[in-house]
Amino acid sequence: MKSMGRSKKSFTVQSFGTGDKVKLPGSAPNKPNIYDFGTTYEHIYRDLQEKDRSLYTQNGLLHMLDRNRRIKPGPQRLQECSDKFDVVISCEERVYDQILEMFESREPVDNTPVHVINIDIQDNHEEATIGAFLICDLCTQLEDSQDLEDDIDELLQEFESKAKRQVLHCVQFY
Repeated sequence: MKSMGRSKKSFTVQSFGTGDKVKLPGSAPNKPNIYDFGTTYEHIYRDLQEKDRSLYTQNGLLHMLDRNRRIKPGPQRLQECSDKFDVVISCEERVYDQILEMFESREPVDNTPVHVINIDIQDNHEEATIGAFLICDLCTQLEDSQDLEDDIDELLQEFESKAKRQVLHCVQFY
């Protein structure tokens, strides 16, 4: 999930998990590495280095964790965040559904709208890189809009055509 707010050529971004645990790829698809929220990236990094440095270097997980541990202490859970966002973007329909479920289970406080958007991105390094560029492009279009509430449907349709990816969108409220 990402929040918008441009700073120079980039956006202010926050990243969250939505599940009960932090799940990272393991040595096999049915053997993920599972950690509690609150576990630091430093701990996860060291744990995976000890388990199989070669595997987790090759699949890019250690690189990602190294970057993440320089940005923030550890994974955060969206359901525990009190910040408000204009836009929340997920990269997997299952996560999108969890975000909608979270908003629908809460009593609205001030009815501030939030646009929840999903763009499915396969969980591998190449797709993640392509997805990052696509999401950046979409955020630029959304940020440049003079009236997001009026423009968002058209912007998302244009994005779908250009990116050749299905986009899910729903407005929820804080």
